[in-house]
Amino acid sequence: MSEDATNDEEYGLRYHHGFGNHFESEAYPSALPKGRNNPRIVPHGLYTEQLSGTAFTAPRNENRRVWLYRMQPSVVGTKSGFVGCGINGKKECTRAVNEATKRLSETFGGADWSSDMKLDPNPMRWGPTPLPSPSPSINFLEGIQTLLGSGDPTSKAGIGVYVYAFNADMSGENRSTTADWHTYNSDGDFLIVPQQSGLWIQTEIGRMAVSPREFCVIPRGVVFTVNILKTNEGESEKFARGYMLEIFRGHFQLPELGPIGSNGLANARDFLHPTAHFEADDAIKNTACVIINKFGQHLFARSNPHSPYNVVAWHGNYLPFKYDLHKFCAVNSVTYDHPDPSIYTVLTAKGGDEEGTALADFVIFPPRIMATDENTFRPPWFHRNVMTEFMGLIYGEYDAKKRETGGGGFVPGGASLHSIMTPHGPDAQSYYANVKKDCKTPTRFEGGLAFMFESSAMCKVSKYALECEQREEGYADCWDDLAALFRILMRLSANNGEIEDEKAHGDILYCDEDCVWF
Repeated sequence: MSEDATNDEEYGLRYHHGFGNHFESEAYPSALPKGRNNPRIVPHGLYTEQLSGTAFTAPRNENRRVWLYRMQPSVVGTKSGFVGCGINGKKECTRAVNEATKRLSETFGGADWSSDMKLDPNPMRWGPTPLPSPSPSINFLEGIQTLLGSGDPTSKAGIGVYVYAFNADMSGENRSTTADWHTYNSDGDFLIVPQQSGLWIQTEIGRMAVSPREFCVIPRGVVFTVNILKTNEGESEKFARGYMLEIFRGHFQLPELGPIGSNGLANARDFLHPTAHFEADDAIKNTACVIINKFGQHLFARSNPHSPYNVVAWHGNYLPFKYDLHKFCAVNSVTYDHPDPSIYTVLTAKGGDEEGTALADFVIFPPRIMATDENTFRPPWFHRNVMTEFMGLIYGEYDAKKRETGGGGFVPGGASLHSIMTPHGPDAQSYYANVKKDCKTPTRFEGGLAFMFESSAMCKVSKYALECEQREEGYADCWDDLAALFRILMRLSANNGEIEDEKAHGDILYCDEDCVWF
């Protein structure tokens, strides 16, 4: 079953609506300077700091930056120095930083891209990422696992795909560590898709509550913390699980609509950006604060003397945001044939070598009405693609892959990978079921919500993805029962409709001049 989108009013949250807009927000009256960005005397003794998400000279329509007015600038505390994670700590580090460096691996997502990533063109499928047991407690950063990736963030080229599963908060009373942890990504933008349990995400810009039918984007460089979202009764779910896409270059944008016109797909007005919110110094006076930096796929930690969430006001267009996937305005064929899945693109990121070829697309397969004629095969067709296709399932079922008896198959929390030019398509059960299905009248598909991370990059697969217990070694068996029907028809025709060897062809229910039914 799907979960409702977050009732943000219950969490005291307000948002700016739009996409790519220039917004302004203040959490304290008159904190935002008037008429200039960088006054000599900033209101209320605040400090001015600009966060740039693009080069200063980027085209104006692509330029992204936000002006922050904060209690103390980010440079305060940097003298403590970053220390690489995955070590036993150093004497000069604080206890809190030593704890972080011991608990976290040296590399983000537990994968060393120089040795743990392998090329493998085989189709792959995984069951749900295992949820951690109550003990030991692990937080969001500790619960991330790398599945696949391409390129190198140090050259700002490529993508990373991850899954996460955790049972404790990064900050607050339910955290798994002695100190509050906060993090930022120097390598790229994160697109986070919750699958089980919502997320409470605090950023320098403001706060967001993100449910499993929503997703959010955290831009490069923005400090944030991820906790498990509390229920209406004030209690947190015990576990959280989901998926992540990272782009090492550029930023996500809305796809061009072309002949569709000026409306449809993900409408700009439905994207939500947080409003300013700050923590007073006394909120952390008795709690150590640790900043963790993802830098070149490695993790570094340092202590911080103040909360990173001390931004009292801001204005700009370089902001985190979230979106409710059930607000997607799907476009489909109302005559015949199945359109390309690109028609369901929510966001895209430029970076492909050719016009119209994306570094990454975020595509969904939402509840929708399918109104093609009686001779259209409605699920996706068999396919080989110049793009890498990674799929996940948020809830329900996907119409081209059926759940298997006993809980296997393509299930919520699971994933599949079809690399560049690797054949894929509906499994045999789904194919024959839909060939037989009466399609004379429109049908409403409400059975699930699947998504796809699609990329022009050829991706390597991590050691974890290849060896984890939830990988389905026999995934490709799902196509074994796609029989050579043409050969059977030819034999039937040659023998006046009689079958030479029933055992060779299975149980045939009936046949006509066009097809053979099993």
